[in-house]
Amino acid sequence: MELISISDVRFDDRGLVPAVVQQEGTGEVLMVAWMSAESLRLTLETGTTWFWSRSRQELWNKGATSGNVQRVRRVLVDCDADTLLVEVDSPGPACHTGNRSCFFRGLDDGADEKNGDV
Repeated sequence: MELISISDVRFDDRGLVPAVVQQEGTGEVLMVAWMSAESLRLTLETGTTWFWSRSRQELWNKGATSGNVQRVRRVLVDCDADTLLVEVDSPGPACHTGNRSCFFRGLDDGADEKNGDV
């Protein structure tokens, strides 16, 4: 596997990169969050996921308050180096709602609207 350094990751103009968090072994997508260079460094150093909260403008360690810590198994970088895939062991819920994954809702296809049934 080819390895690159944090300095090769293409952070956006805010200094952030999207990180898709996936359960190791099952491939289940648990969440998508933003990482800064600092949160990525902390993730690699501590072996737990760290992110940048855009709303609070601060670093946060996933599970530090809830106890649902994500243990990092590996971090992959996409071909353009502008998105991360973080494979984790996440024994508890990943979503702040208490759901296993943040992706627990389906999107209404609008079939009623298309047929004039509003």
